[in-house]
Amino acid sequence: MRKQIIRVEPLSSYLEKWRAPTSVAVRSGDMVYVSGLPPFDQTTGEVVLNASIETQTELVLAQLKLCVETAGSSLDKVIKCNVYCTSTEKFSAVNEIYQRYFPNDPPARIFVCVPAWPGAFDIEIDCIAAI
Repeated sequence: MRKQIIRVEPLSSYLEKWRAPTSVAVRSGDMVYVSGLPPFDQTTGEVVLNASIETQTELVLAQLKLCVETAGSSLDKVIKCNVYCTSTEKFSAVNEIYQRYFPNDPPARIFVCVPAWPGAFDIEIDCIAAI
């Protein structure tokens, strides 16, 4: 099955600044795979530093929405999300924001604690969606 790299601007350009060897989104057949991304400041393209978990989660989910829509899908067609966060203490706050993006029939999900990222942020979310 052929894969198609989906450029999602400005996110693809932000990752290129980091020289990250990853694609923001990849389409294969009727599926789209979205990479986890840090919470980018929409104005500067830099990672938002020391922001609240609510702000970070909002940014990450808005980016995820942009990615699935650019690839020809929507949040309603997200099948699975992986949430990576630096603390289980942030679980409730993340859920409050997450629930606004997936109010009905939410996708399957896992919440994984990670010790740290290469930056001062606390969350990334990746997903798989149908087209």
